[in-house]
Amino acid sequence: MKLKLGSIALVLLLTGCAGQGGHRSDINGQTTAKRMLDSNNAVFGSRKLAKKSEPTPFDSLIKKAARRYGIDETLIKAIILVESGFRPEVISKSNAVGLMQIKASTAGRDAYRIKGKSGQPTIRELKDPETNIDLGTAYISILKKQHLDGISNPETLHYATIVAYVNGAGALLRTFDPNRTLAINKINRMTPNEFYQYVQNNHPAPQASRYLWKVKNAYGDFGVTQ
Repeated sequence: MKLKLGSIALVLLLTGCAGQGGHRSDINGQTTAKRMLDSNNAVFGSRKLAKKSEPTPFDSLIKKAARRYGIDETLIKAIILVESGFRPEVISKSNAVGLMQIKASTAGRDAYRIKGKSGQPTIRELKDPETNIDLGTAYISILKKQHLDGISNPETLHYATIVAYVNGAGALLRTFDPNRTLAINKINRMTPNEFYQYVQNNHPAPQASRYLWKVKNAYGDFGVTQ
């Protein structure tokens, strides 16, 4: 299938300019998702995806994880595109591994915990697409349903989850107020667009605003606007 030049340019931009900061901080200030985006690794292989209707080799695994944890499967797909370009073997400079670029000692450990497991996944496990997608989606669920609980608008929560995935829920909430309750209240007084613009202008981590923009556009490029 021939792709329009605009679609090709967007795909290359989404996968070729990943930020250089870490993924960190839960709401208590503890490190929970310190995973470096690696711009040299987060690129497409020979096959380029343009629309949601175009299948990937991992669609059945994405659908399975989405149903298990109650997470939007298009969001999972958009994060995979931005994080790894659908390459399960990718390891970043900070040892974030696989399709969803999971760091075993942080996001991996948190995902293990909600699955009733102790310890953390191995690199070999994280290179397995099914395990990686399952743990990455579990981690999205932790962010959305625990750390960001209280954000009332679904679209705002969608944006907040994306930012929390790259830099942690704690860092996001502290962008609005050091007090979690006040931060949530401030967010709930904003429209989704106001929240989006506030993050773009005020989040202290430079990669946060870029990542939000990239995942938002990847989400739309799969045929969904948000």
